[in-house]
Amino acid sequence: MFLFPIFSVHFKTRAPGAKTYLQVINARFGKKAHLVFCCFALVTNLVVITGLLLAGKTTMQSVTVNVSEEYTLLVMATLFGSYSLIGGIGTTFYVCYFNLSFTFIVLTVFFTTVLCTNTSAFPNLGDISKMYDIVSCVEGSSDNNLMSFRSAGGIVYGIVGFILACSLTYCNQSAWQNRIAAKPMQGVLGFIFAGLMWIAIPSTLGNTTGLAYLTLSAENRTHLLTAGQIDQGLVSPLIAEKVLGPAGGIMILSMVFMALMSTGSGEVMAVSSILVYDIYQTYIRPFRRSLEQAQCVLCGKASKPDTDTSTNEIDVCQCPIVTSCKQCVEDILRREVNKSTDGSISIYKCPVHGPYRMYQDHLIDFKNWCIIWVAIAIIPVGLMIFSSGIDLNWIFFVGAIVIIPAFPAIILAVMWEKETSEGIITGSISGLLAGIAATLISATRYDGGLSNFVVNTSQEYPILAGSCCSLGVGLIVCIVVSALTHKIKTKADADAEWQKIYDIDNPLNPWEQNYREELKGQHYDKKPSFDQMAAAFRREKNIAYISGGSITVLFTFIIPGIMLSFPVIDETQFKIWIGLTQAWAVLMGIIAIVAPPTEEFLKIQRQRRKNKEHEINLLREYEYSRDCDLST
Repeated sequence: MFLFPIFSVHFKTRAPGAKTYLQVINARFGKKAHLVFCCFALVTNLVVITGLLLAGKTTMQSVTVNVSEEYTLLVMATLFGSYSLIGGIGTTFYVCYFNLSFTFIVLTVFFTTVLCTNTSAFPNLGDISKMYDIVSCVEGSSDNNLMSFRSAGGIVYGIVGFILACSLTYCNQSAWQNRIAAKPMQGVLGFIFAGLMWIAIPSTLGNTTGLAYLTLSAENRTHLLTAGQIDQGLVSPLIAEKVLGPAGGIMILSMVFMALMSTGSGEVMAVSSILVYDIYQTYIRPFRRSLEQAQCVLCGKASKPDTDTSTNEIDVCQCPIVTSCKQCVEDILRREVNKSTDGSISIYKCPVHGPYRMYQDHLIDFKNWCIIWVAIAIIPVGLMIFSSGIDLNWIFFVGAIVIIPAFPAIILAVMWEKETSEGIITGSISGLLAGIAATLISATRYDGGLSNFVVNTSQEYPILAGSCCSLGVGLIVCIVVSALTHKIKTKADADAEWQKIYDIDNPLNPWEQNYREELKGQHYDKKPSFDQMAAAFRREKNIAYISGGSITVLFTFIIPGIMLSFPVIDETQFKIWIGLTQAWAVLMGIIAIVAPPTEEFLKIQRQRRKNKEHEINLLREYEYSRDCDLST
């Protein structure tokens, strides 16, 4: 999460017009590589959606009585689909704000009740000292003491978790589409704060529910849940219902479903975007077939070069810019008037942009249908997932191994000009085969072998072997093959390679319009040069490198190193750790609740000042023209 701003700022400055990261793959490496990575992208969405369905089912069944699997799927499919269809990417930002605010409020109520409030029903809860004494007697981790961060299994899962988190982030179109919708600075700051908030929620919730569960289990002298129920994620609902009663179950259910709604709708929109823009628009019904790079999608002629050349103007695109096309303005006004009067929709009459506008409208309609189809497909797919017997841990730790070899190639696609189509195809496929083979071979070492497939493949060492082999083989093969097959010899060759993705654009909504404020003072024709974009957003790039790199080092090496330096933490250190996680959650909650409306308020104030200045300038121009008329 913290490294994502570094790569995303490169994405936004090198491919500012791309709607999906797969369009970058297609522009740089061609259709073969594009099809391979479309498969990886859809599998990534499937892994995430599977995890959401399993989490939603177990949570709903734990706090409600006799709820069926079909009903849980119907509820989740309705939430995902309706939210995506009605809201769209723009509304998700506002709804996610309310979801996140509610989550932090529930989290604060939960940990203050469990860790800071003492009741007669649970005399040991609410007293950190008593909880420390009880949990420190439970065997586990280093020296058979749970009050230690030293654990071979913990280190293994730390390595695996880092690799899996990278793959689930960088291969997921849902993460990229939020970044694509934001400007470079917004994306950098957004992902930095999102990462900080993301750490606060699971760490605080995990500490709270884990300590409470171990305390109550020790009092009961046996585990309150079976190992299978723990793997299904039932610890939090159990503790919430025990401590807070039915209200606690409702709070946890609401918090989980808000998270599911936000994440699930993002996955549905991501799948729909891939189906529309990377499959339907590219292979099934393109606007202009056999369109080569550097050709205008409107007329099919070569795009006008940025520099003056001796190219015959007859062979060069002469299409007017959409913002200066009078016929387009008339078309838009006519359609708005017809919609407001009789509800009819008139056709576009502009001979240049009209046909492409109709095509874009068709894509939007098709995307809406795709959202409905994907939401409906969740129900039969979910039933197959539930009947397969896999759990939440298996899908995220084992299922994600198949997408790990793709993420190095995706990152290098926007970072390394010498990467080639041969490199990313052979690297991703060889990494996939190596990861699957390593997982299966390691799983045979456990009792039952592959006949006990779900249990043995989800053990820590098969997961570690599969993740490391998948990443290592995929990365090494991609780099080696690309180094042997690339044709980049000079800076001009490198610039030509980046120009492939820089030219991705929508002629009806040129990306240059979104960056005019940041590009003030720059002189260019239709769009800025690659160097001008890099210069305009150099500050954002530096902030991404400094903040992303430093925070990654802090949470990956410094904090774990400090905690691992203590063989077993004492009561004082334990209280400090719990206090820090609580303070961190409260601080992030305040930022999450206060920062977005504050930013919106400041934007409104800035826009009001701009509007006022514009009105004053218009008034001055009017008075000046009137004075000139009077003088004449």
